[in-house]
Amino acid sequence: MFKGLFGSKKYASISPSEVKVKLDKKEKFLLFDVRSPEEYSGGHIAHSINLPLPAVTSAVSKYARSKDAEIVVYCQSGARSSKAAGVLAEMGYTNVKNMGGISSWGYAVVR
Repeated sequence: MFKGLFGSKKYASISPSEVKVKLDKKEKFLLFDVRSPEEYSGGHIAHSINLPLPAVTSAVSKYARSKDAEIVVYCQSGARSSKAAGVLAEMGYTNVKNMGGISSWGYAVVR
């Protein structure tokens, strides 16, 4: 009856430094910024794709062709990215990671 309510989440966490290493190594993964287009244009992580939270379910398949694709999500503070990661996991994506907020990103951003 309460399955899932108190169960473990179906996605992992990843630190900003781990994401930076992946970017520096040019590893293949999808980096989604789930903030609004206005927030995204104000500053975002290089190579990220703006996929606002309300569009995640309808638009993710344009980018993630496989349910096993590595997906990293972030937002401003971590609340929306946590929600997006949960939605993606529920949709059957098996390699989802939540970086949290760009507010903890200590590296350069694209404006």
